[in-house]
Amino acid sequence: MTGVDDAETLRRFFAPDGRLHTMPTRHLKRRFVLDHIAQRFEPGRTYSEREVDAVLKQVHDDHAALRRYLVDDGFLTRENGVYWRSGGTVEV
Repeated sequence: MTGVDDAETLRRFFAPDGRLHTMPTRHLKRRFVLDHIAQRFEPGRTYSEREVDAVLKQVHDDHAALRRYLVDDGFLTRENGVYWRSGGTVEV
């Protein structure tokens, strides 16, 4: 990601066990962190809110705030209580 040292950013905001301990305040780094989290969701699959929360609880205790960040920044889309990954990088 341009302007972000990927490895350093991950070390700075994630514990070795993969849990997020601090949300970056700088927009570019926050989007990088959210993209990293969005990788936990499979493109093309839909998720209930309960399923999204179960995934996000593995990352951070405030899973509701994390879910809002992902939706607000376009990494997840929500419609009629169903979520799907709508952004972020995709491995091909």
